[in-house]
Amino acid sequence: MTMRNGVMAVLTGGIAALALALPVGAQTLAENNARMLQQMQQARGLSDAEIQRIRAIFAGSRFIGQGNPAVTRHPMTPEQVAARLGQDPRSYYRNRQFERICGEPYMAPLYDPATETPADATVCADMFEYPNVPGMYPVTWVRAKEAAELCRAEGKRIGDAHEWEGASHGALTPPDYFFGRSVQAARHAHNARYRGTARYSIGPEWRAGVCATGSHKSAGCNGGSFTGCGSNTYPAGSFPECRSPLGVYDLDGNAAEHMNLPLAPDQMASRGSARLGVTEMKGSWFIWDTVRAHTHWSRWRAPFWHGGRVMAANSHRNYHLGFRCFKDVR
Repeated sequence: MTMRNGVMAVLTGGIAALALALPVGAQTLAENNARMLQQMQQARGLSDAEIQRIRAIFAGSRFIGQGNPAVTRHPMTPEQVAARLGQDPRSYYRNRQFERICGEPYMAPLYDPATETPADATVCADMFEYPNVPGMYPVTWVRAKEAAELCRAEGKRIGDAHEWEGASHGALTPPDYFFGRSVQAARHAHNARYRGTARYSIGPEWRAGVCATGSHKSAGCNGGSFTGCGSNTYPAGSFPECRSPLGVYDLDGNAAEHMNLPLAPDQMASRGSARLGVTEMKGSWFIWDTVRAHTHWSRWRAPFWHGGRVMAANSHRNYHLGFRCFKDVR
């Protein structure tokens, strides 16, 4: 595996460049997205062909982006994150060991520490929510189908539920899906099996203020409209202690995340399936310190809220719902 051309040089860029990630209310969503994609390409070394595929997916939606700039009010700026960390977040979060294993920046190898080392990993997870650049706001208002397509556009894929859970819990263990049962019956069986080992990405007990969970819903948010609900997220990496044991950040807080929940072995993204299963929303989101909408320990599987097939054209989107990508490395 080789590093993408130009990545090393760009990662040392100045803090001033982080301002490009900040949506400004006077700008349109399209203008914000153009800036975001330009910066994402520079920070992660994406090729022109990859960014062209990504732009085409964004162009097919009137909603995908870092939130509706007319109503979104982020609680923290990229400059404030840099001041908190004492340096450019892109440099702060670099991990050369992970880069050697995963072949690119800002990915973490997933493995089981009981029997493996990071070098044994066969899959890596984005360290941050898409666009997976420290100091940039997460992408929201994205359908599960679009999330899967965006990951595929740069040679990655959407993750299976057990992979996200392993990244959060601190051990990637064999898949456990209770195939052959209904979505809800399988969920209940899975949650019952793992309830005794419940923990969060940040430890055995939930701790307020450790993750990006202290923001607020827009005053006019009526449950999910694009015009009324701002994606009031934090820049990725705003909370360095919001880190899982395997080095994946913001699994709790910021955006909730689309994931693939296979209903049969031939629907597993981790086995190369293009069919995929049904949608699963993972993690907590940016108001969790004030509104705890549901349980969210690492291996917990949610009820089938807004459920459907991952690749359905009308799969769910929301102002607090984003995604992260996974990548097979051997």
